[in-house]
Amino acid sequence: MAQVAGGRPSDEATAEQLELAKEQGRAFERALKEMTQDEAHGSEQQVGDYLIGFAVEAAEGMYVPDGGELTWREPEDENAHLEVSVRDAGDGRFIPALQVTLTVSRADGQGEVGTEEQPFLWHPWLYHYGRNWTLPESGSYDLLVRVEPPTFPRHDRRNGTRYAEPVEARFSGVHIEVGQKK
Repeated sequence: MAQVAGGRPSDEATAEQLELAKEQGRAFERALKEMTQDEAHGSEQQVGDYLIGFAVEAAEGMYVPDGGELTWREPEDENAHLEVSVRDAGDGRFIPALQVTLTVSRADGQGEVGTEEQPFLWHPWLYHYGRNWTLPESGSYDLLVRVEPPTFPRHDRRNGTRYAEPVEARFSGVHIEVGQKK
């Protein structure tokens, strides 16, 4: 019986198959590092069975579903694009179909900017949860990411009970320069 990350035996995957999953995770991690270190800025931390990270960049346009069509929308008042990555801590793969919310607060104690769901965003090279935000100004902010237990079914009688509780990741003193991509 193959061992999943963390040393628990798996009744659903061979050692070779689990290595393929880890290869997927390593490839995603390389793309995530490109996003958080070169394209934008951010960081990541482990919380339970998850690796939760964020990236911050200027607000940007995107296609959105609109009455059965896809419509391109440029940011209006939005001035920051906040992205969240949620990965499996064991193999590093991106975890889809999650309910992810982000609370943004002023780091100077002047209050909460807001709490919003971060929907899944298809991206040409890095899946993530994210949206454009309107922040009062450039400065230092605290981010609280909350991930609800997923509702998707899970294979593996021995390991399928993972991700059963909500988790939160806090990132303090995140500097955000507001603006829009042109």
